[in-house]
Amino acid sequence: MSTDAPVYTLYGVSHSLYTGKARCYLRNQGIAYVERPTSHPDFASRILPHIGRGIIPVLETPDGEIIQDTIDIIDHFEKQGVPYPAYPQGPLQRVIAIIIEYYGGQAMLKQAMHYRWSYREQQEAFLHHAFASGSGADFADKVMGRMQSYLPRLGVTEQSISPIERSYETLLDLLEEHFRHLPYLLGGRPCIADYGLIASMFAHLGRDPVPAQIMKTRAPRVYRWVERMTAPGLDVVEYQNVNAELYADDEIPPSLEPVLKHIAADIFPELSDKLGFMDDWVEREQPADGQPVTEKPQQRQLGMVQTRYHDAPIEVGVEPYLMFVLQRAVDVFDGLEASQADQLKTSLRQYGLEGAVPLGRRYGVGRQNNIEVWRRG
Repeated sequence: MSTDAPVYTLYGVSHSLYTGKARCYLRNQGIAYVERPTSHPDFASRILPHIGRGIIPVLETPDGEIIQDTIDIIDHFEKQGVPYPAYPQGPLQRVIAIIIEYYGGQAMLKQAMHYRWSYREQQEAFLHHAFASGSGADFADKVMGRMQSYLPRLGVTEQSISPIERSYETLLDLLEEHFRHLPYLLGGRPCIADYGLIASMFAHLGRDPVPAQIMKTRAPRVYRWVERMTAPGLDVVEYQNVNAELYADDEIPPSLEPVLKHIAADIFPELSDKLGFMDDWVEREQPADGQPVTEKPQQRQLGMVQTRYHDAPIEVGVEPYLMFVLQRAVDVFDGLEASQADQLKTSLRQYGLEGAVPLGRRYGVGRQNNIEVWRRG
């Protein structure tokens, strides 16, 4: 890399789920950056006033542009051109990758937050060090307590803990088999699916002591993938005969198919119930185009909905942000001929994932000035 390359600034912390996603992308693409914690004075003096809420990661470009949200950060570089484009060109692979991104960054918050905070006592020294490093020792306990308090709104309860842990172990087993064959989810280079899944699988499940030990002992190839995703470039020494390309002809690797079926079992019926809640809310409230999705920027949820996680009844918060994540899958369908769209639906249906794309709605969620807003029409 040229020493004259522009240097970006990533504001985040080592233990942040979404910072890890952005950091992996920057490292894989060989983008020069420096990382600063939220305790850095520039974050409070310049970044927070600009983005309007306390949230990470935030990227500052060499020319002073400030970008919040991992999707927007990744898309910023994708438009410029990168060594390993994150978005598959084929419609099936692209939609599948976006669904996996949703799974890793949204649905897997249950596993990520459960293993971090339900086992807090066993990990106290490690977690306190991480939070003190990011926000300062004076605020570490306060921030940790607030994060732990989110568990019930994510559906982490005494009833759901057992299926959450079973789900994580099953996912590890299925991914372990997949990584026998390929270094990344859709082939020989990372894509948006890998960046989405690494969100939970690095900062929480691959770094915190309790879940990381489970990963290392139960699924060493998965742990190696976590290492690979956090290394610069393509760290694929074990895969001598794999080219840096996605699976050919818009096909899904056979070893990934069981993973996709597991994802479907994990996200439904919760995703359907959240979408139904939003449908009712939009119909009732009739928000205007461009209106923020919540009354306050720091507020992420519209309300609570009753649903189930495997065999456990749960009540979870509904975040319009999930529509922002999945909107790109809707956009894929919108760009297809009717026959192509029907074929894509059929392909998704064989994995149980057709309902993961919120089609047929006259609203969506976009972003304006770093805040989620409703899109109508």
